[in-house]
Amino acid sequence: MNPQVARGEAESSGDGNGRGSTEHLLALRGFSKSFGPVRALHNVDFEVDAGEIVALVGDNGAGKSTLIKAIDGVQPPDNGEAYFEGKKVRISTPQAAENLGIATVFQDLALCDNLDVVANLFLGKEMVDGVPVHVLDEVDMEQRSNQLLKDLSVTTLGSVRTEVGSLSGGQRQSVAIARTLIGQPKVVLFDEPTAALGVSQTAQVLGLVKRLAEEGLGVVMISHNLEDVFQVANRIIVLRLGERVATFDREKTTPEQVVGSITGADTAEMRRIEDETQQKLRGERDE
Repeated sequence: MNPQVARGEAESSGDGNGRGSTEHLLALRGFSKSFGPVRALHNVDFEVDAGEIVALVGDNGAGKSTLIKAIDGVQPPDNGEAYFEGKKVRISTPQAAENLGIATVFQDLALCDNLDVVANLFLGKEMVDGVPVHVLDEVDMEQRSNQLLKDLSVTTLGSVRTEVGSLSGGQRQSVAIARTLIGQPKVVLFDEPTAALGVSQTAQVLGLVKRLAEEGLGVVMISHNLEDVFQVANRIIVLRLGERVATFDREKTTPEQVVGSITGADTAEMRRIEDETQQKLRGERDE
């Protein structure tokens, strides 16, 4: 699972003022994106290092998904610069992102329910054999699928010839995560990877996320579930109304501080509001 050196649309290295620092695997500087009069992102800086899990949190409409789509090349920014491994790059399409080594697992997973696990893992990257007539190398793809899932410690799928439509939510998420590794990425982006999953399935997916970081990949995870965030993230970046408003070291912060940043209220103010609410409720009960 060691990622190979990726290719991308590289431009000149750095911009002369230190903003394109080589210390980050991926760095964004001044990313902005508008949809007509709606400003989705405004002058956002972002960074993730190799072996690091960065959680991207914020309320609905904060710009989280827009930022992920900008990194993935689905919706390129109107303004801003991107640096990958210290080199200034242009991520204008999903193919450009893939060539650099950026993979994305969107919330809908984009799996084909009528195909088995092997076919989903190699969808668009099928291995072929034979000249001049190319045929699918089913044996090799099956062997590589089993090895990949073994490397990720995914043991609940059973046969890799099982149709994906018959799998549970956690198993489907595991297949989607494993599929990103076929291209040997260096950065993996997740959009709500544990949404609608049960407790055991969530634990399985979070375990996979941590293993990716342990293998040296940079991981970015959008999540509304702060419990999940505090289980796996190294840093927590907060977006509010399209702007980056706070960055937290997970080991040196609390969920209350993160919530305060998400909502725009500091912890003291939140306690005051909670105290007033409790006093009001007690007063209503006494009447």
